[in-house]
Amino acid sequence: MYKDDVLMKILSGTSNLSLSRNIARQLKLKLVNTNIKSFADGEVYVEINENIRGNSVFVIQSTSTPANDNLMELLLCIDALRRSSAKNITAVIPYFGYARQDRKVVPRTSISAKLVSNLITNAGASRIVTVDLHSGQIQGFFDIPVDNLFTTPLFARYIKKNLKNKNLICVSPDVGGVQRTRGLATKINVDLAIIDKRRLQPGKSQVMRIIGNVQNKECIIVDDIIDSGGTIVNAVDALIREGAKSVYVFVTHAVLSGEAINKIKKSKINKLIITDSIDNTKKIKNVSKIQVLSIAPLMAEAIKRISNSTSVSSLFN
Repeated sequence: MYKDDVLMKILSGTSNLSLSRNIARQLKLKLVNTNIKSFADGEVYVEINENIRGNSVFVIQSTSTPANDNLMELLLCIDALRRSSAKNITAVIPYFGYARQDRKVVPRTSISAKLVSNLITNAGASRIVTVDLHSGQIQGFFDIPVDNLFTTPLFARYIKKNLKNKNLICVSPDVGGVQRTRGLATKINVDLAIIDKRRLQPGKSQVMRIIGNVQNKECIIVDDIIDSGGTIVNAVDALIREGAKSVYVFVTHAVLSGEAINKIKKSKINKLIITDSIDNTKKIKNVSKIQVLSIAPLMAEAIKRISNSTSVSSLFN
């Protein structure tokens, strides 16, 4: 049971209703009755159709495509809750858009992740729950608590169940992903390799070399985001050229923009395992190479612990 379970409520935006319903089902709760729509000119309208005064409300909304619309919807949901006298408001953002714009790569550019964090905080959020932030430093952009959950345990359980008795090696797609990949390699007790790549421009990269021995190995690439798919496909091709037997790719956030699905279908990827942090139901329908693991149990447990004021840190392991 939750402490004062009647005081906890779940409100869903429209970006990923299926995940929100699954989380609510795990918590044995109903979603808050809301009316969210867009006017003809694109303005978003949010109306809450039940009393939430004094309640602890968790707003679930991924800021995925269309990113700006979904972000604005999140802000308006938070604002509506604040003006309805919610006791506290937790923004549950399975996929945090704009996370890749976390620093100035060239002069005179916006640090968009910082701006978005300010917008969410100023709208009235008192806490953030998200999954596999593109870079951990984004937690410091907020002046409110941030729980950044990891999918590594979820992926590790899948590998132990479905890829056991294979000659495995974990591969980081770039130097920046070594920590994430090492975490998974440690959990499944295998070696680590690194792909040294050069990014020519956003969405395009060139593999320079592979650090580590992948000869006759079943490779596991782990990453936080797959967008256009070009970088991952290039990495898979490089591993096969180096003698890898097969390649499995584990990615938390499947943005899958442009021709990503076709690239994956034609690629040498054995299986792409993603989560439902972004709703890709229509995109990946009948694509046998792609399998979805749900983060609903993970997020439901985090919400329950926050509501009960108990530790969330064990979920990071």
